[in-house]
Amino acid sequence: MKTLPLDLGDRSYPICIGAGLLDRPELLTRHILGTRVAIVTNETVAPLYLARLRAHVASLKPVEVVLPDGEQYKSLEVLNRIFDALLAAHCDRRTTIIALGGGVIGDMAGFAAASYQRGVPFIQVPTTLLAQVDSSVGGKTGVNHPLGKNMIGAFYQPRAVIIDTDTLNTLPDRELASGLAEVIKYGLIRDPEFFTWLEVNLDKLLARDPEALAYAIHRSCRNKAEVVAADERESGVRATLNLGHSFGHAIETGVGYGNWLHGEAIAAGMVMASDLSRRLKWLSTADVARVEKLIRRAQLPVRAPSTLSTARFLELMAVDKKVLNGRLRLVLLKRLGEAVVTDDYPRAELEGTLASMREAA
Repeated sequence: MKTLPLDLGDRSYPICIGAGLLDRPELLTRHILGTRVAIVTNETVAPLYLARLRAHVASLKPVEVVLPDGEQYKSLEVLNRIFDALLAAHCDRRTTIIALGGGVIGDMAGFAAASYQRGVPFIQVPTTLLAQVDSSVGGKTGVNHPLGKNMIGAFYQPRAVIIDTDTLNTLPDRELASGLAEVIKYGLIRDPEFFTWLEVNLDKLLARDPEALAYAIHRSCRNKAEVVAADERESGVRATLNLGHSFGHAIETGVGYGNWLHGEAIAAGMVMASDLSRRLKWLSTADVARVEKLIRRAQLPVRAPSTLSTARFLELMAVDKKVLNGRLRLVLLKRLGEAVVTDDYPRAELEGTLASMREAA
């Protein structure tokens, strides 16, 4: 096991990474302060791992909340099921919520923890690659709205993140590829050596080589932890973690939550951000080709859906958390390994990217 600290002063917490961590109850129980726990998971993960986790906290009479699986259920309506269960069980403010699942479960359980009785402790136990390398770390929690993704939520840090890499053995290939989008992102925004490593080792990751996966998860989490420690509430450098997200969130909203996986939409979004960076003469054509080749090799989309017109894209992107004073700020690439947040781009160039980077009808 390797442990990465996320340094946030008195709210610092460990990110534990290794195989078989679900069989080490002490990693979990040392972060439980009260005498009650609630485990939030979904219908896919529950049959695989809920019993094992339940056994570790059986003496605390855990409340179990099993939600439907899918991005389309990341809503206020479904979130209320967590509150219903906590209230019905008379859970107090020292109840620890454990998020067992992927990014949707982590975001929803974390938002429930931030909101229930104005804040209770929670622990992240991510079971997908995307959650392990990105959404479980950093304290972003929330739900979607029909008009925009992740527009309702809170910054609320967990007490620990426990990443059992063995859970990836049950992950479908499509979900594994989705997680690779966020892994690739770290190489593009701040770690060019890692991007080169990914070009060399991507086939090992797709083949689920344990050592390669462990390395990629550790390096991704280290990048994320460093950025979050420097800018917890996204007032500056943390926004660079959203490379491709303004485009990708528009895709997810536009085609309907759950039709494209989050990582699939972000993958296409990163290619679009790279294309716009080329139009601004920051990246070369060869740079964009490298990005597109790696994402394509990861079995991810490199174009947005043809059903989204330029006008619809712009409409959806206007509902984005990076809009400031009416201007859409985008995360673009000054070069491979260096990202920048800017609203200084000609609208015509953005429209050019939106028009050209869609699938053939």
